[in-house]
Amino acid sequence: MKPKWLLAFLLVTSVFQAQNIQHFGRCKPLSDTKFELVGAAASVAFATTATEITFHLQAVDSWAHRDYAVLVVDGAYLGRYPVEPGKPNPITLDLTPGATHVVEVYKATEASIGQLIFDGSPLTQLQQMPASTRKRIEFIGDSITCGMGNDLAIPCHTDQWFDQHNAYYAYGPITARALKTDFLLSSVSGFGIYRNWNDENEAEPTLPQVYDNLYLNNAKELPYQASQIPDVISICLGTNDFSDGDGKKKRMPFNDAKFISNYTQFVEKLHGKYPKAKILLLDSPMLNGDKKTRLQSCLKSIQADLKAKNINVQLFSFKEMKPRGCDYHPEMMDHQILSDELAPTLNALLNEN
Repeated sequence: MKPKWLLAFLLVTSVFQAQNIQHFGRCKPLSDTKFELVGAAASVAFATTATEITFHLQAVDSWAHRDYAVLVVDGAYLGRYPVEPGKPNPITLDLTPGATHVVEVYKATEASIGQLIFDGSPLTQLQQMPASTRKRIEFIGDSITCGMGNDLAIPCHTDQWFDQHNAYYAYGPITARALKTDFLLSSVSGFGIYRNWNDENEAEPTLPQVYDNLYLNNAKELPYQASQIPDVISICLGTNDFSDGDGKKKRMPFNDAKFISNYTQFVEKLHGKYPKAKILLLDSPMLNGDKKTRLQSCLKSIQADLKAKNINVQLFSFKEMKPRGCDYHPEMMDHQILSDELAPTLNALLNEN
Protein backbone atom coordinates (compact mmCIF):
# COMPACT_ATOMS: atom_id res chain seq x y z
CA MET A 1 0.00 0.00 0.00
CA LYS A 2 2.62 2.52 -1.10
CA PRO A 3 1.78 5.94 -2.58
CA LYS A 4 2.95 6.55 -6.14
CA TRP A 5 3.88 10.07 -7.19
CA LEU A 6 2.70 10.19 -10.77
CA LEU A 7 3.76 12.30 -13.71
CA ALA A 8 0.23 12.21 -15.11
CA PHE A 9 -3.19 11.29 -13.84
CA LEU A 10 -6.35 9.70 -15.15
CA LEU A 11 -9.24 12.11 -14.66
CA VAL A 12 -12.39 10.34 -13.51
CA THR A 13 -15.56 12.31 -12.83
CA SER A 14 -17.72 11.55 -9.83
CA VAL A 15 -20.81 13.07 -8.25
CA PHE A 16 -21.21 12.95 -4.50
CA GLN A 17 -22.39 14.99 -1.54
CA ALA A 18 -20.22 17.38 0.48
CA GLN A 19 -20.18 15.11 3.53
CA ASN A 20 -18.31 12.49 1.50
CA ILE A 21 -15.14 14.51 2.14
CA GLN A 22 -14.86 15.85 5.68
CA HIS A 23 -12.44 18.56 6.80
CA PHE A 24 -10.94 19.24 10.20
CA GLY A 25 -8.86 22.01 11.73
CA ARG A 26 -8.20 25.42 10.21
CA CYS A 27 -9.44 24.82 6.67
CA LYS A 28 -11.15 26.82 3.95
CA PRO A 29 -13.59 24.80 1.80
CA LEU A 30 -13.32 25.86 -1.85
CA SER A 31 -15.93 23.39 -3.14
CA ASP A 32 -17.41 20.02 -2.18
CA THR A 33 -14.16 18.37 -3.28
CA LYS A 34 -11.51 21.05 -2.85
CA PHE A 35 -10.11 22.46 0.41
CA GLU A 36 -7.35 24.79 1.55
CA LEU A 37 -5.54 23.14 4.44
CA VAL A 38 -4.28 26.16 6.35
CA GLY A 39 -3.21 25.40 9.90
CA ALA A 40 -0.82 22.77 11.22
CA ALA A 41 -2.38 19.28 11.00
CA ALA A 42 -5.47 20.60 9.18
CA SER A 43 -6.90 17.61 7.33
CA VAL A 44 -9.47 16.00 5.10
CA ALA A 45 -10.88 12.49 5.39
CA PHE A 46 -12.94 10.31 3.07
CA ALA A 47 -14.06 6.70 2.72
CA THR A 48 -13.84 4.73 -0.51
CA THR A 49 -14.31 1.19 -1.83
CA ALA A 50 -12.02 1.82 -4.82
CA THR A 51 -8.85 -0.25 -5.20
CA GLU A 52 -6.93 2.68 -6.68
CA ILE A 53 -7.53 6.35 -5.91
CA THR A 54 -6.03 9.57 -7.20
CA PHE A 55 -6.23 13.05 -5.70
CA HIS A 56 -4.13 16.19 -6.00
CA LEU A 57 -2.14 18.35 -3.60
CA GLN A 58 -0.77 21.78 -4.41
CA ALA A 59 1.61 23.98 -2.43
CA VAL A 60 0.46 27.62 -2.58
CA ASP A 61 2.33 30.57 -1.09
CA SER A 62 3.65 34.01 -2.03
CA TRP A 63 6.94 32.34 -2.97
CA ALA A 64 7.62 28.95 -4.52
CA HIS A 65 8.65 26.21 -2.09
CA ARG A 66 7.74 22.65 -1.25
CA ASP A 67 5.20 21.80 1.42
CA TYR A 68 4.60 18.51 3.23
CA ALA A 69 1.59 16.23 3.63
CA VAL A 70 1.02 13.20 5.83
CA LEU A 71 -1.03 10.29 4.44
CA VAL A 72 -2.93 7.87 6.65
CA VAL A 73 -5.03 4.88 5.50
CA ASP A 74 -7.28 3.01 7.94
CA GLY A 75 -5.36 4.54 10.82
CA ALA A 76 -1.98 3.40 9.48
CA TYR A 77 0.63 6.13 8.97
CA LEU A 78 2.06 5.92 5.45
CA GLY A 79 4.57 8.71 5.83
CA ARG A 80 5.28 12.38 5.23
CA TYR A 81 5.61 13.36 1.58
CA PRO A 82 6.88 16.50 -0.15
CA VAL A 83 4.48 18.51 -2.28
CA GLU A 84 6.53 20.40 -4.84
CA PRO A 85 5.58 23.95 -5.85
CA GLY A 86 3.86 24.76 -9.12
CA LYS A 87 1.23 22.51 -10.65
CA PRO A 88 -0.98 20.25 -8.50
CA ASN A 89 0.85 17.06 -7.53
CA PRO A 90 -1.18 13.93 -8.46
CA ILE A 91 -1.04 11.23 -5.82
CA THR A 92 -2.23 7.66 -6.33
CA LEU A 93 -2.77 5.04 -3.63
CA ASP A 94 -3.35 1.32 -4.24
CA LEU A 95 -5.88 -0.03 -1.74
CA THR A 96 -6.84 -3.57 -0.75
CA PRO A 97 -9.87 -4.85 -2.71
CA GLY A 98 -13.15 -5.81 -1.06
CA ALA A 99 -13.14 -3.28 1.77
CA THR A 100 -14.10 0.27 2.61
CA HIS A 101 -10.99 2.30 3.38
CA VAL A 102 -10.77 5.60 5.27
CA VAL A 103 -8.09 7.91 3.88
CA GLU A 104 -6.81 10.97 5.76
CA VAL A 105 -4.57 13.72 4.39
CA TYR A 106 -2.90 16.10 6.86
CA LYS A 107 -0.92 19.29 6.39
CA ALA A 108 2.39 18.56 8.10
CA THR A 109 3.46 22.21 8.18
CA GLU A 110 1.94 25.32 9.75
CA ALA A 111 -0.07 28.28 8.47
CA SER A 112 2.99 30.49 7.96
CA ILE A 113 4.30 28.02 5.33
CA GLY A 114 1.36 28.75 3.01
CA GLN A 115 -1.63 26.66 2.08
CA LEU A 116 -1.82 23.05 1.00
CA ILE A 117 -4.66 22.66 -1.51
CA PHE A 118 -6.41 19.27 -1.54
CA ASP A 119 -8.43 18.48 -4.70
CA GLY A 120 -10.49 15.29 -4.49
CA SER A 121 -12.40 15.73 -7.74
CA PRO A 122 -10.81 12.61 -9.38
CA LEU A 123 -11.93 10.35 -6.50
CA THR A 124 -14.39 7.54 -7.20
CA GLN A 125 -16.55 5.13 -5.20
CA LEU A 126 -16.74 7.48 -2.22
CA GLN A 127 -18.91 6.42 0.68
CA GLN A 128 -20.88 8.83 2.82
CA MET A 129 -19.15 9.47 6.14
CA PRO A 130 -21.27 10.21 9.22
CA ALA A 131 -20.64 13.49 10.98
CA SER A 132 -18.17 13.17 13.85
CA THR A 133 -19.70 12.93 17.31
CA ARG A 134 -16.39 12.79 19.14
CA LYS A 135 -15.29 15.40 21.64
CA ARG A 136 -12.78 18.00 20.53
CA ILE A 137 -9.59 19.50 21.94
CA GLU A 138 -8.09 22.74 20.65
CA PHE A 139 -4.34 23.04 21.13
CA ILE A 140 -3.11 26.65 21.09
CA GLY A 141 0.63 27.25 21.04
CA ASP A 142 3.86 27.99 19.23
CA SER A 143 6.47 25.91 17.39
CA ILE A 144 6.24 23.08 19.93
CA THR A 145 2.54 22.68 19.23
CA CYS A 146 3.22 22.93 15.46
CA GLY A 147 5.65 20.01 15.58
CA MET A 148 8.54 22.12 14.30
CA GLY A 149 11.88 20.30 14.10
CA ASN A 150 10.45 16.95 15.20
CA ASP A 151 10.81 14.75 12.08
CA LEU A 152 14.49 13.99 11.63
CA ALA A 153 14.11 11.92 8.47
CA ILE A 154 15.64 15.02 6.87
CA PRO A 155 18.68 16.18 8.88
CA CYS A 156 18.42 19.57 10.58
CA HIS A 157 19.46 22.62 8.54
CA THR A 158 19.58 20.66 5.27
CA ASP A 159 17.50 23.20 3.35
CA GLN A 160 14.36 25.02 4.53
CA TRP A 161 13.70 25.61 8.24
CA PHE A 162 10.36 23.79 8.01
CA ASP A 163 11.69 20.59 6.38
CA GLN A 164 11.39 18.79 9.73
CA HIS A 165 7.80 19.92 10.48
CA ASN A 166 5.44 17.03 11.18
CA ALA A 167 2.34 18.30 12.96
CA TYR A 168 0.77 14.83 12.82
CA TYR A 169 3.35 13.71 15.37
CA ALA A 170 3.18 16.78 17.62
CA TYR A 171 2.05 16.17 21.20
CA GLY A 172 -1.49 17.49 20.54
CA PRO A 173 -2.50 15.18 17.68
CA ILE A 174 -0.74 12.25 19.39
CA THR A 175 -2.79 12.90 22.54
CA ALA A 176 -6.04 13.38 20.62
CA ARG A 177 -5.58 10.04 18.86
CA ALA A 178 -4.85 8.32 22.17
CA LEU A 179 -8.02 9.82 23.70
CA LYS A 180 -10.09 9.22 20.53
CA THR A 181 -11.04 12.87 20.16
CA ASP A 182 -11.04 15.32 17.28
CA PHE A 183 -8.52 18.15 17.46
CA LEU A 184 -7.55 21.55 16.13
CA LEU A 185 -4.15 23.24 16.22
CA SER A 186 -4.04 27.05 16.47
CA SER A 187 -0.29 27.57 16.62
CA VAL A 188 2.49 29.64 15.06
CA SER A 189 6.23 29.12 15.44
CA GLY A 190 7.99 31.93 17.26
CA PHE A 191 4.84 33.58 18.63
CA GLY A 192 4.14 34.38 22.25
CA ILE A 193 1.60 36.03 24.52
CA TYR A 194 2.89 39.62 24.57
CA ARG A 195 6.05 39.33 22.42
CA ASN A 196 7.69 36.81 20.10
CA TRP A 197 10.98 34.93 19.86
CA ASN A 198 12.94 37.86 18.45
CA ASP A 199 10.42 40.69 18.33
CA GLU A 200 8.95 42.95 21.02
CA ASN A 201 5.55 43.00 19.26
CA GLU A 202 6.80 45.77 17.00
CA ALA A 203 7.12 44.15 13.57
CA GLU A 204 5.15 40.98 14.30
CA PRO A 205 1.78 40.22 15.91
CA THR A 206 1.45 37.82 18.83
CA LEU A 207 -0.67 34.69 18.93
CA PRO A 208 -3.61 36.38 20.73
CA GLN A 209 -3.58 39.09 18.06
CA VAL A 210 -3.91 36.63 15.15
CA TYR A 211 -6.06 33.93 16.75
CA ASP A 212 -9.32 35.19 15.21
CA ASN A 213 -7.91 35.12 11.67
CA LEU A 214 -8.12 31.84 9.75
CA TYR A 215 -4.56 32.24 8.43
CA LEU A 216 -3.08 33.17 11.82
CA ASN A 217 -1.49 36.35 10.50
CA ASN A 218 -2.24 40.07 10.25
CA ALA A 219 -4.51 39.66 7.22
CA LYS A 220 -7.90 39.98 8.87
CA GLU A 221 -10.09 39.78 5.79
CA LEU A 222 -11.03 36.16 6.55
CA PRO A 223 -12.07 35.63 10.18
CA TYR A 224 -11.86 32.16 11.63
CA GLN A 225 -15.22 30.55 12.38
CA ALA A 226 -15.02 27.30 14.33
CA SER A 227 -17.06 24.55 12.68
CA GLN A 228 -17.02 22.54 15.90
CA ILE A 229 -16.90 23.98 19.42
CA PRO A 230 -13.99 22.69 21.54
CA ASP A 231 -14.76 20.79 24.73
CA VAL A 232 -11.26 21.49 26.07
CA ILE A 233 -8.78 24.23 25.17
CA SER A 234 -5.11 23.55 25.89
CA ILE A 235 -2.77 26.57 25.78
CA CYS A 236 1.01 26.16 25.64
CA LEU A 237 2.48 29.65 25.26
CA GLY A 238 5.29 31.52 26.98
CA THR A 239 8.42 29.89 25.61
CA ASN A 240 8.98 32.75 23.16
CA ASP A 241 8.08 35.46 25.66
CA PHE A 242 10.96 34.15 27.79
CA SER A 243 13.34 33.87 24.83
CA ASP A 244 16.56 35.89 24.83
CA GLY A 245 16.19 36.37 21.05
CA ASP A 246 19.06 36.06 18.62
CA GLY A 247 21.45 38.15 20.74
CA LYS A 248 21.66 40.79 18.01
CA LYS A 249 18.29 42.51 18.14
CA LYS A 250 17.50 44.54 21.25
CA ARG A 251 15.66 42.44 23.82
CA MET A 252 13.92 43.90 26.84
CA PRO A 253 13.80 42.08 30.20
CA PHE A 254 10.81 39.79 30.62
CA ASN A 255 7.78 41.76 31.84
CA ASP A 256 5.74 39.64 34.27
CA ALA A 257 2.89 42.14 34.54
CA LYS A 258 2.45 42.45 30.77
CA PHE A 259 2.59 38.69 30.29
CA ILE A 260 -0.02 38.10 33.00
CA SER A 261 -2.30 40.87 31.72
CA ASN A 262 -2.18 39.78 28.06
CA TYR A 263 -2.60 36.11 28.91
CA THR A 264 -5.56 36.83 31.20
CA GLN A 265 -7.25 38.90 28.47
CA PHE A 266 -6.69 36.14 25.93
CA VAL A 267 -8.29 33.50 28.15
CA GLU A 268 -11.20 35.85 28.86
CA LYS A 269 -11.76 36.15 25.10
CA LEU A 270 -11.63 32.38 24.62
CA HIS A 271 -14.05 31.89 27.51
CA GLY A 272 -16.39 34.42 25.92
CA LYS A 273 -16.32 32.50 22.61
CA TYR A 274 -16.55 29.04 24.18
CA PRO A 275 -18.12 29.44 27.65
CA LYS A 276 -18.56 25.69 28.20
CA ALA A 277 -15.02 24.70 27.25
CA LYS A 278 -12.59 23.59 29.95
CA ILE A 279 -9.32 25.54 29.73
CA LEU A 280 -5.89 24.15 30.63
CA LEU A 281 -2.76 26.32 30.82
CA LEU A 282 0.51 24.47 30.21
CA ASP A 283 4.01 25.55 31.05
CA SER A 284 6.82 24.87 28.57
CA PRO A 285 8.78 21.66 28.03
CA MET A 286 11.57 23.79 26.52
CA LEU A 287 12.12 25.96 29.61
CA ASN A 288 14.09 24.77 32.61
CA GLY A 289 15.42 26.25 35.84
CA ASP A 290 14.58 29.83 36.76
CA LYS A 291 12.62 30.55 33.56
CA LYS A 292 10.36 27.57 34.09
CA THR A 293 9.79 28.53 37.73
CA ARG A 294 8.97 32.10 36.73
CA LEU A 295 6.54 30.96 34.04
CA GLN A 296 4.79 28.70 36.54
CA SER A 297 4.50 31.63 38.95
CA CYS A 298 2.93 33.77 36.20
CA LEU A 299 0.45 31.01 35.37
CA LYS A 300 -0.61 30.80 39.01
CA SER A 301 -1.22 34.55 39.03
CA ILE A 302 -3.26 34.25 35.83
CA GLN A 303 -5.28 31.44 37.36
CA ALA A 304 -6.00 33.57 40.43
CA ASP A 305 -6.95 36.62 38.33
CA LEU A 306 -9.34 34.55 36.26
CA LYS A 307 -10.88 32.89 39.30
CA ALA A 308 -11.73 36.35 40.63
CA LYS A 309 -13.68 36.83 37.38
CA ASN A 310 -15.47 33.48 37.81
CA ILE A 311 -13.41 31.80 35.08
CA ASN A 312 -11.87 28.55 36.26
CA VAL A 313 -8.75 27.26 34.54
CA GLN A 314 -6.43 24.43 35.46
CA LEU A 315 -2.64 24.38 35.29
CA PHE A 316 -0.33 21.66 34.02
CA SER A 317 3.44 21.38 34.27
CA PHE A 318 5.64 19.25 32.02
CA LYS A 319 8.64 17.50 33.46
CA GLU A 320 11.97 19.06 32.53
CA MET A 321 13.21 17.86 29.16
CA LYS A 322 16.28 18.16 26.97
CA PRO A 323 14.67 18.27 23.51
CA ARG A 324 16.40 16.20 20.84
CA GLY A 325 14.94 17.75 17.68
CA CYS A 326 16.16 20.62 15.54
CA ASP A 327 17.07 23.92 17.21
CA TYR A 328 16.31 22.70 20.73
CA HIS A 329 12.81 21.49 19.82
CA PRO A 330 11.26 18.15 20.79
CA GLU A 331 11.62 15.36 18.25
CA MET A 332 8.83 12.83 17.68
CA MET A 333 9.68 10.56 20.61
CA ASP A 334 9.92 13.64 22.83
CA HIS A 335 6.40 14.57 21.71
CA GLN A 336 5.24 11.09 22.67
CA ILE A 337 6.70 11.64 26.14
CA LEU A 338 4.88 14.98 26.40
CA SER A 339 1.66 13.31 25.30
CA ASP A 340 2.04 10.53 27.85
CA GLU A 341 2.40 13.17 30.57
CA LEU A 342 -0.48 15.33 29.36
CA ALA A 343 -3.09 12.74 28.32
CA PRO A 344 -4.40 11.82 31.81
CA THR A 345 -5.11 15.47 32.67
CA LEU A 346 -6.89 16.12 29.38
CA ASN A 347 -8.84 12.88 29.72
CA ALA A 348 -10.04 13.97 33.16
CA LEU A 349 -11.16 17.34 31.81
CA LEU A 350 -13.01 15.69 28.91
CA ASN A 351 -14.92 13.51 31.33
CA GLU A 352 -15.76 16.16 33.91
CA ASN A 353 -19.46 16.80 34.44
